[in-house]
Amino acid sequence: MNLNAPTQLVFIISLIIAVLALIGHFVMVPFVSEFKFWFAMVAYIVLAAACVLKGI
Repeated sequence: MNLNAPTQLVFIISLIIAVLALIGHFVMVPFVSEFKFWFAMVAYIVLAAACVLKGI
């Protein structure tokens, strides 16, 4: 299995989702705080998929 570097756009999208999860943990944001774990998981999955799949 060859790993690839994610594109800058995908990395920034993943970073934004992860920061939303972090903010949702410390600050009460109605939707984000309720699903902060899933926001963090989606950020990781997006980044992992970008590393595994070529051209994303």
